[in-house]
Amino acid sequence: MKLIIEKNRYISNKKKLLIYLSSLILGIFISSFIFLFKGINPFYAIYKIFSGSFFSLFGLKETITKMIPLLLIGSGLTVAFQGKFWNIGAEGQLLAGATVASWIALNIGPKVDLVIPLMFLGGFIGGALWAMIAAYLKSKLGINDIISTLMLNYIMAQIVQYLIYGPWKGKTQYGFPYTDNFPANAILPLIKNSRIHWITLILGLIAAVLLYFFIYRTKYGYEIRVVGENPNAAKYAGINFIKVSFIIMIISGGLAGLAGVGEVAAIHRHLSYPDQISANLGYTGIIVAWLALLNPLMAILTSFFFGGILVGGDIIQTSFKLPFATINLFNGLILVFALIGMFFIEYKIRIDKE
Repeated sequence: MKLIIEKNRYISNKKKLLIYLSSLILGIFISSFIFLFKGINPFYAIYKIFSGSFFSLFGLKETITKMIPLLLIGSGLTVAFQGKFWNIGAEGQLLAGATVASWIALNIGPKVDLVIPLMFLGGFIGGALWAMIAAYLKSKLGINDIISTLMLNYIMAQIVQYLIYGPWKGKTQYGFPYTDNFPANAILPLIKNSRIHWITLILGLIAAVLLYFFIYRTKYGYEIRVVGENPNAAKYAGINFIKVSFIIMIISGGLAGLAGVGEVAAIHRHLSYPDQISANLGYTGIIVAWLALLNPLMAILTSFFFGGILVGGDIIQTSFKLPFATINLFNGLILVFALIGMFFIEYKIRIDKE
């Protein structure tokens, strides 16, 4: 008796949706046992997470706030992952964008009234340039993209640490390792009585829509998908792998950089500790992209969902006195089951009786 794994030749959209939703529900169900092991009613814990995140006005506003960087990062990563470029470096790319935007805010902001567009442009360029290092290392030197993008996260974090403890340390921050606060014209406007920076939210929504058409309706998007599905066929067809790699990383790194601009210019209003600015948003964005089945439009929904999960993490801390790492474990298990669901969408298992 043998187990044989075969690629599905055809599977209806209805069946895909059923498998996908079933895997998510099962993932949430299994994840809830984390609370059971802590002596907490798992159904009550799940209720608290979702009711606090999605069914209260304050929770909903916070969910959208958390959604904004996840949408930008997640939609950018859908492009990278479709091209089989394993960009694990959104954390560092976010920090690169935040750093460039902070320099613009502090140095150009006092001299130029309309500085916010420059901050977004600088943030995109900063994130893209940092991501292009990994593109160069992979395409020219053959260095593993997972390792390079991951290591670049730590390098960028150390650069930020150096700046806030050294030359950029604010003179008005009472000795704390922050830059000075941004001038008023460099702070993003918020929706009233919330922390939702609507400019960045609109940018994220526009980016998701444009990326969908880019991937499925343009020549470059087609080349990215061909490289991801069959690199040998892409090479035979004359597709320039180096060019595709750089396009992928400019997009995904640049969008992560925009997320960094939103975090420093709206939430913190200065550059501070790397783990405060990013707070694992880059890694959570990976889950957002995969949960969206690598579809930028679906990333709108999955980023909203995981924004609520992050808000639920705060609720877990306050209501049950559990560490925030609990929500990371919760997220990880959901991702595992989402990937299992994706496997059964792509493949089928049959038993061959000899």
